Amino acid sequence: MKLALIGFGQAGGKIVDAFCAFEETIDRSFVEAAIAVNSATADLHGLEHVAEEDRVLIGQSRVKGHGVGADNDLGAQITEMDLDEIQNAVDRVPVHDLDAFLIVAGLGGGTGSGGAPVLAKHLKRIYTEPVYGLGVLPGQDEGGIYTLNAARSFRTFTREVDSLLVFDNDAWRQTGESVGGGFDRTNRELAERFGRLFAAGEVSAGDQVAESVVDASEIINTLSDGVATVGYATEPVDVSGGGLLSRVTGNEASTELASTNRLTSLVRKATLGRLTLPCDVSSADRGLVVATGPSEALSRKGIERGRTWLEEETGSMEIRGGDYPISGAQEAGAIVLLSGVTTVDRIDQLQEIAIEAQETTAEVELQSDEQFDSLLDTGGELNALF
Repeated sequence: MKLALIGFGQAGGKIVDAFCAFEETIDRSFVEAAIAVNSATADLHGLEHVAEEDRVLIGQSRVKGHGVGADNDLGAQITEMDLDEIQNAVDRVPVHDLDAFLIVAGLGGGTGSGGAPVLAKHLKRIYTEPVYGLGVLPGQDEGGIYTLNAARSFRTFTREVDSLLVFDNDAWRQTGESVGGGFDRTNRELAERFGRLFAAGEVSAGDQVAESVVDASEIINTLSDGVATVGYATEPVDVSGGGLLSRVTGNEASTELASTNRLTSLVRKATLGRLTLPCDVSSADRGLVVATGPSEALSRKGIERGRTWLEEETGSMEIRGGDYPISGAQEAGAIVLLSGVTTVDRIDQLQEIAIEAQETTAEVELQSDEQFDSLLDTGGELNALF
């Protein structure tokens, strides 16, 4: 799947950088273009893989390159003001080669959470290609303002994109990890999971061709309106005993059975293990199963069994499946994409926070108005005394 990646804000830029770094480690290409947009000059300078000419500084007239200070209303305003600056960078992208746009943003900050939905709405108005979002939820210990920003941005971002892929930092934090080290690790985890999904259908000359091809259309048809999450599981394999050797020794049937059982198990682990956004699997509208690894370890029957199992778990008939052979791989794996999920505890929590914050804000404003009126009354009484 050929993507134009647009990293919005500090987290978004770093994640796009991580996607580009991950792409360099695999034999498939899925990044057609990489753009970083930010209101802070220092954050743009810290990127390593996004080209200088594709780093866009917005809001200079308002914030002078110092960022918006977690104010996502200001992030939205400066994005509206500088859409032409961003569009100039997008104009350099060979859109005729694209399958989709992917806007990546941390939903807790100011620039990304405020600006990403604005850009999504703009791109959907101009282009026919799908516009997807990849939103990162902040950890609950990062502070109230970041949680509130995420609660606000999540609803808007979901409405403006064709589908919102979500990564929940809370589900991936490790005890005792430093803040910087934790973000770097989770960015790599995120890039690997989503990167392998997007790379699955890309084939170059000399690559092994899948028996059941997973191409961009399979991913696009799986991604429906609403929220999506991805699971990934791997297991080391020893292919020295497979292929020709198994046929010579008469073990071909047992090798096929082992491959089938392995892939079925991996699909279950990917689905029921740590998803990028933990959810009730049965609430998904659609799904996609992709088996990865050396061709010797990929069993068509295993893929079908895994797909059938996911149909039963989700209650959906819209479950697609295929394989992604990787020459020389030492692991077999399963990627599971669940789309249109609706039962998500973390999202329910965010919505509750948004409602509480709205009620609290209204209450504070009412109290402020009453106090202000009281001060005016007191001022009038004092003036009367003199």
